[in-house]
Amino acid sequence: MLSLSQVYKDQPLTLQNPVMDLTRMEKVPDSHAWPPLDDYLDDVPSKDGIIPVISLSEPKLAVINQVSRACKTWGMFQVVNHGVPLRLFAELESLGHQLFGLPMEQKLKALRAPDSVSGYGVARISPFFDKMMWSEGFTIVGSPLEHARRLMPDNYDRFCAVIEEYETEMKHFAERLMELILSSLGLRKDDVEWAKNGFEHTNGVLQMNSYPMCPQPTTAMGLAAHTDSSVMTLLYQTSIAGLQVMKDGHWITVPPIPGAMVINVGDLLHILSNACFTAPLHRALVSQTHHRLSFGYFWGPAADTNVFPHPRLLSLNNPPLYQSITWHDYLKLKAKLFNKALPSLLLPGTA
Repeated sequence: MLSLSQVYKDQPLTLQNPVMDLTRMEKVPDSHAWPPLDDYLDDVPSKDGIIPVISLSEPKLAVINQVSRACKTWGMFQVVNHGVPLRLFAELESLGHQLFGLPMEQKLKALRAPDSVSGYGVARISPFFDKMMWSEGFTIVGSPLEHARRLMPDNYDRFCAVIEEYETEMKHFAERLMELILSSLGLRKDDVEWAKNGFEHTNGVLQMNSYPMCPQPTTAMGLAAHTDSSVMTLLYQTSIAGLQVMKDGHWITVPPIPGAMVINVGDLLHILSNACFTAPLHRALVSQTHHRLSFGYFWGPAADTNVFPHPRLLSLNNPPLYQSITWHDYLKLKAKLFNKALPSLLLPGTA
C-alpha cells in the first residue's frame, strides 16, 4: 500500500529562506511583511449567521441534518460533546508549548528534510508566496519517536505517549464523523469502497502549529489562505482566536470554544460529494499578546485509493464534475498548482 510519505520523496520542498527565530523579533522583517490587513479579526456578519456548532449528544438524525447544512453552506463547523477526553487537549497543548519553546538550535535537530513530511519546519505552502509566514510547525506521520528523541532526550517517552494517544483518538473520531457525513449525503459506509471494513486503510497526518507573538500582527500572516488536500481536517485551535474562513467574500473568525473541535471539509470530500460540500478557503492570523497554538489532523483514505464523485449522487441533471484521482496524485498536483489544483480536475464542459 502506497504511503503518503512517498509523495514528499517525489516532490521535495526546497526553501530559499531558512527557518527564523520569530520570538526574538522586535519588528516584522521585510521577509515576513504582508500587505496591511484592513479586516484584521473583524466580525463581519454572514447571511448564514455564525459558524455552526454541532453537539454529538443530540439525536443522530438531527446531527446528520446539521452536518449536511454546515458542509453545504460553510464547509466548516465546530463539534462539542464529541467524546475526545478534554484532558488530552490540555496535555497536547502543554507539550506544544514545551516543543516550540525549545531553543532554535534544538528544534533544528528535528528539521524536516526536503523529501520528507515529518519533522520541524515552516508551512509546505510557503513557496507559493513572496513573503514568509509568521509560524512554525511540527509534522507527525505515524510514530514521532525518532524526532522526539532529538528534541526532548529527557522527556521523549511522555511526548510519544501523548501524541500516539491523540492520533488514536483522532482516527476514531474521524471515522465517526465520516459515517455522519456519508449519511448526510444519503450514503452508507458500504457504498464507499475505502470506507468498508471499518475504515481499515486510512491515513492521518498530525500537524502541530505555532504562531509566536508578533509585534505588528496586522502586517504579518500566520498561515496564508488555502484549502486542505485531505478528505477532512480535525482541528483543535486552543483558546486564542486566529483561524478565519472565507464566506460570502469576507473573512469570518472561527471563535474558540473550550473543548470544541473545528471540522473542515477538504478537497477530496468536495470531489466525492460532486461539489455538494464546500472546501473553504481559510487562513490563520497572529496576535501581539498571545502565543497561539493549533493542532490539525488531516484524514483521508489510503494514498493509492481513487476518489471520485460518487455514482449514487449523480444524475442527468447532476453529472460528474471532477476526474478521479488518488490522494497521492492529488498531493503531487497540489504541490505544483496549489489552490488551482482542484479546478484543474474539472471535467471538460463543467468549468
